[in-house]
Order: sequence, then structure tokens, then C-alpha cells
Amino acid sequence: SLEVTGANENPCVGLQEILEGFKKGKDTRPLIIRFVGQITDLDYMLNGDIVVENNNNAQSHITLEGIGEDAVVDGWGIRVKNASNIEIRNLGLMNCDSGEGDNIGLQQNNEYVWIHHCDFFYGGAGGDSDQAKGDGALDCKKSTYVTFSYNHFWDTGKSNLLGLSEGTTEGYYITYHHNWYDHSDSRHPRVRYYSAHVYNNYYDGNSKYGVGSTMGSSVFVEGNYFRNCKYPMLTSMQGSDVWDASKQANDYSDMPTFSKENGGTIKAFNNYMEEEKRFVPYAAEGFPNSTTDFDAYVVSTRNEVIGAEVVSARGGNTYNNFDTHASIMYTYTVETPEQAMETVKAGSGRMNGGDFSWTFNNAVDDASYAVNGPLKTALTIYQTSLVAIQGDSVSSGNGNGGGNGGGGSEITGDVVHNFTLSGLTSDYFNISGNLSDSKGTVNYAGLTLTQCLKIESSTNIAFTTTEQADLLLVFNEVFSGEIKVNGTSYPISNGLLTLPIAAGTYAITKDNSANLYYMAIDYVETSTVEVSQNPVWVLYPNPAKNQLFIQSNHPVDRISVFQVNGQLVKESIGDVRMLEVGELQNGNYILKIESAGNIIVKRLMVN
Repeated sequence: SLEVTGANENPCVGLQEILEGFKKGKDTRPLIIRFVGQITDLDYMLNGDIVVENNNNAQSHITLEGIGEDAVVDGWGIRVKNASNIEIRNLGLMNCDSGEGDNIGLQQNNEYVWIHHCDFFYGGAGGDSDQAKGDGALDCKKSTYVTFSYNHFWDTGKSNLLGLSEGTTEGYYITYHHNWYDHSDSRHPRVRYYSAHVYNNYYDGNSKYGVGSTMGSSVFVEGNYFRNCKYPMLTSMQGSDVWDASKQANDYSDMPTFSKENGGTIKAFNNYMEEEKRFVPYAAEGFPNSTTDFDAYVVSTRNEVIGAEVVSARGGNTYNNFDTHASIMYTYTVETPEQAMETVKAGSGRMNGGDFSWTFNNAVDDASYAVNGPLKTALTIYQTSLVAIQGDSVSSGNGNGGGNGGGGSEITGDVVHNFTLSGLTSDYFNISGNLSDSKGTVNYAGLTLTQCLKIESSTNIAFTTTEQADLLLVFNEVFSGEIKVNGTSYPISNGLLTLPIAAGTYAITKDNSANLYYMAIDYVETSTVEVSQNPVWVLYPNPAKNQLFIQSNHPVDRISVFQVNGQLVKESIGDVRMLEVGELQNGNYILKIESAGNIIVKRLMVN
């Protein structure tokens, strides 16, 4: 609650209401918003986002910052528009399903914006084929004097769109530096119109391309480390963007990446490239027509000016040499590509690397731009390890920054989900996808089921079991096809699948197109999971490095540690109060504590 000068009504109550109070730019007090723990959807948002505005008042300053290693924006996005002097830092952003779809989007008419030390994860799948991992991770349109630095992009699909309908190459400036593009696919950035400085970033196994230049943009790409980035740099409608290796000729119909837009120009200096598929410098030998069909103009000194004779093949656009103007390019320090890679790995993302870790398989993930099923599941079921805030009792995640620190939810027998009654809403299953009531009627166990979940490429159902169980899935009665559970295909017979499963984390995804009406978990041995408003179970430190300590006023019978795929990796029997975890690989685990007939389930992170 805050009294805001110029607000339509005071006091302003709630985060979005407070931000709307600052919208007119009448209140010039610095506003700092601090996020603690896992923040799910707030009661009042704008199309699923929090929107930051201050009428471009140069005297106003608004900061959004996460506190500690585990500040998470979960299920919503942040939009910035008509704003000046904005800083966003130290936040993890995941599972965004807002109307706009971007984790963070600079929407229009912004200036002097700095977004840094954030972790960008998958968003909810969108309706387009290229939105399986969500829409934009960190996009920027119609904004200037912007810096995106020290951010960590985790297998994002569309990482950094820059520019949309500006219509001019004058007055739009942005810098990207020391970002970790960690197996992300494309748009690092993908540039229209802007003058963009891209330096000292680490491109780490990128399946589509690195930097892309279109629509007369001027991009200075300097001191970056490209490790197995398929196409480090692309200029629209020329060079590698249109080259068809199978034909050994350009294909202007099927090959272009950038929707056949006119080209821009990339100036490149002192970049390191390892295992790239193709890169064509201007006038390089060994490539056909390389003064026309080039990816970038490679200079021998940082301050070299590119002449007007160098033009894009489509559109005839020239480089504006913004990077040689002292009034634009302030003093900055450039590391070697090798130094930059180490700096990025040590310091990008949230403080101390954040509370979520993941190890990619380079042999597979470098070339794949498909959704990583286990990673998607881990993000979907993510729960904060936060116990309490300043002595408050533990609360479930409700938009107030708390988390389910008491241990989980009660399981008393079968867990069922009826899509006709409950749609996509479930306290047990995390469901993303599209519903339909036009796929027929199914009669099962005395129920008349009329609404289903369409099993499509974007569909994902995630859940975690702590005991051996049977999974039941009910489809159309005459349907016989296959469904994937943790990436393995299982046959459906006459509309039913019953699958024994061990304790662990699971994801149900598409094999064949199908319609799912009903699902259930039938536990072989029914147990209860303790829920307490008082945190009688305390694990510390979490994340743990070598030892995990268990503090409780209850005795311990058994402790089991599972990987997120359900595999048991460690077990200890007896009243254990200290668990050695140093031998475990870094990552996320599920910890199951058995105590006096109760089962307590906790998330454990080892780093």
C-alpha cells in the first residue's frame, strides 16, 4: 500500500495499482520493488503481466530487483512502456503464459533501461509453431539507450527480438554484453533498424543462429565466443541466410531465416568461432560472390570505418558506423573472447548462479531446438525452497512471495483429473495445452466425459509421485495409438493406457495426436504427506554442497534422494540428521523423508 502523487485514487493497494499510480510520472521518488521467493500470478495484472510506466519522466527511477538466489517470476511477464530510468535485475523468469507471452518486453517508447543478471527459462507454449518454448525471452521495441547484460538464457527459443516497426535507423541504440546464450536457439539478437553493440557474449551450443541483421540495422559484433553456434552471424537475404549446401547455390524461397526482409550490415571484430557450420566474411576467398553474399564485414581494427560501397544485397542498406562516434560510444572495456567466456560462466544470471541448475548434454542439445522434456518438467513443477519471510508462517505460493515450505500436499489414495469438470486446473498435475468439447463423448466408470485435452506438440502434463503407482489415461473409446511418458512411447489400446510407474517426476507429451478425457494416479501403497503451518522440518543449507542437515522434532526412519526422472540415487535408514551429498552431481533432486508413517517431500539442490 502506497500513497502515490498523481494517482487516480489513494492509497494504491497492490503492486500493479502502485505502478499505475506512477504511470503519469507525477511522483518522482525512486521506487524500488523487491521480490522475495517464488511469485506466482497476482490478483490484479494487465493481460497476465505487470506493466511499468512513468510517462518518460527523466526525474523518475523505478527498480525491480530479486533478493537472494531464489527470486522467481513464475507464470507471468513484465512489460515496460513509456518509461525512463528503469532497472530490472536478479530475477528468474519461467512458465510465462501472459497474453503478450514475453518474459520481459520493452514494448514502446522507453529510454535508459538496464536489465541484467536475470535467468530466462521456458515460457508457456504459444499457438505458433515457433513458440513451443514460449514467445520472446527478452525483447525490445521502439526503445533506446538500453543495456542487456550478464543474463543467462536457458535453452530459450526466441531469445532477443530487437525492433519491429520503428521505420528508421536513426536514434535507436542498444548494447548486449556478457550474456550466456546457453543452448538457446535463435535471436541473439535478431535486429531490425537498430544500432546494436553486441560484445563479450558467450554463445554456447546454438542450434539455429547467433546474431541476425535485417531492415537496415547496423550491428557491431565484438569479442564474442561462439561455441558450436550453427551460424554465428546472418544478414537477411544474402550469404549463409540463403545458401543451400545441397544445391551449392542460393535458394531465396526456402532457405531464408528472416522472413525475407531486407538486409542490414554486421561489422565483426575479434570474435572466436568454434565448430560453426558456415561463416562468410566480406570479400573472403573460397566463397562465391562474397562481396555481395557475405554474412559480416570483418575488420582488422576496432575503429575501422565501413565505406558506403558495402551494401546489403537486398535493400542496398549501408552501415552507419555508429560505433566510431565518441558521442555515442562511451568508454568500455572489452575482454578477449576467451576471457569473456569465463567471465560469463562465472557471473551471468542471478547471484551465485541462482537456485536452479541444469546440465545440458552437448552431444544432443547443441543441435536440437526441440523442447527439452525433462527441463520443461523441472520448470513446470519448480517450487521455492524458501521457508519463511521474517518469521511469517509458511504460506502456499499465492502471489505474495511465499512457497510451500511445509512439505507438499496431502495424498490420500487415488489422484484423479476429469477434464470435463476441471479443465486445466489441478492441484496435483501441471497441465499446459488446449481443451476441446467437440471431440466426442466418452463413458468411463459411470462418468460421461464431454471435454478433453488435445494432445498436440505444445501439450505437456507434469507431475511427481513419491510412491510406486499406476498411471491411468482415458482417451476416445476406439482410439489406438501411442503417448509419450518421459519421452518413451507407450501403446494405447481401445482408448485406455494403464502404466506402472516408480516414484519420480513425469511428463506426458505427444506421440500421436489424441484426445485425453481423464487421468488418475493409483498409489500401490497409500501414504500421507505432512502439511504443517509451522516449519517443523528444516533443511539447511539448501542449495547444499557437501552436507545437508535435517532439523526436526520428529524422528527420521528413512531418507531417499531421487533424480527428477525418478531414479533413486541415495538412501539412508535410521534417524539421520546429516546427509552427505558431495558425491552427487550438481542439479535438482527430490528428497523423501519417512517419519512415523508420514512422508515429507522436499526439493533439494546440490551445487
